[in-house]
Amino acid sequence: MSGITTHVLDTSHGRPAVGVPVALEAETAEGWTLVGRGTTSADGRISDLVTGDSIAAGIYRLIFDTATYFAGQNVKSFYPQVTVTFKIEDATQHYHVPLLLNPFGYSTYRGS
Repeated sequence: MSGITTHVLDTSHGRPAVGVPVALEAETAEGWTLVGRGTTSADGRISDLVTGDSIAAGIYRLIFDTATYFAGQNVKSFYPQVTVTFKIEDATQHYHVPLLLNPFGYSTYRGS
């Protein structure tokens, strides 16, 4: 399966982050173009941001609206938004980009 997916885990609670709005953008000669949008599900995942037929090699970024998520949890946080920029060289592969999140920090990696 090719495409781009994500998964957000709230490490301060040890569970999926439900309801995080996420936008996927591709870099073009004119700037950034929205190519997908979604909100994390009950298991913290978005599996339908974009399918393999819709992606090409290039630079992409996921923009996680963490302010909305933490406001919904009634939790103060430091990062209102997390942006993860990455490069796709082979559009036939699957790209899974998880986010490990807490109110005052985050990390990410290329998953499988």
